[in-house]
Amino acid sequence: MLRLIVLLLLLANGVYFAWSHRYLEMYGFAPHTSNEPQRLQQQIKPEAVQVLSASDMKKAEAQAQAEAAPKECLQAGPFSDDAAVALRKALDAALPSGSWQLESAKVSARWVVYMGKFASEDLLTKKKAELTGMGIKSEPVHNSEFQPGLVLAGFETEAAAKSELAKLAPKGIRTAKVVQEREAGAVQQLKLPAVNEALKAKLQELKPVLQGHPLKACS
Repeated sequence: MLRLIVLLLLLANGVYFAWSHRYLEMYGFAPHTSNEPQRLQQQIKPEAVQVLSASDMKKAEAQAQAEAAPKECLQAGPFSDDAAVALRKALDAALPSGSWQLESAKVSARWVVYMGKFASEDLLTKKKAELTGMGIKSEPVHNSEFQPGLVLAGFETEAAAKSELAKLAPKGIRTAKVVQEREAGAVQQLKLPAVNEALKAKLQELKPVLQGHPLKACS
């Protein structure tokens, strides 16, 4: 009995030796190995692997944090059809596809208490500062026909605008008048549903084509 056990142990050791040294590989019996070249064959797109420097790593981390930061919905407008054509062209060139959209909307007529046209942007800036000192708010007019100019108040009817103009006269407003900034009709509204910090930086470069329309939180 003891002799049989010894023979079985010797046989088992021999089989293990042959298996571990891959002598039985031709019969389909061999240990799994992770050595080359088998590991190389298992790699997926090894050419895409990059070794980043410390500065590159910081940039990648900053970008990842920016992308993970909360996003907000912003909108601007309204824009006329002609203004929307120029805006669309600028947005296509500057912003990622799908990050913005122009939506059609109906708006009422807008009558404004208006000052202008000014001979230069410097005179407009000076007048705006003067009005601020008088406690009167103003904003750039959006209708290109009246630019450069300032809007002191806006209303849906001419009568309401004239009433406001009469109230401003005692405050020293002498050169303002009532004009129709836009007619009732269809316009285009810019909407950016998910704005992050990187997109905000690009939007700063688009201020000229926004024609003075501020970016506001979506309603």
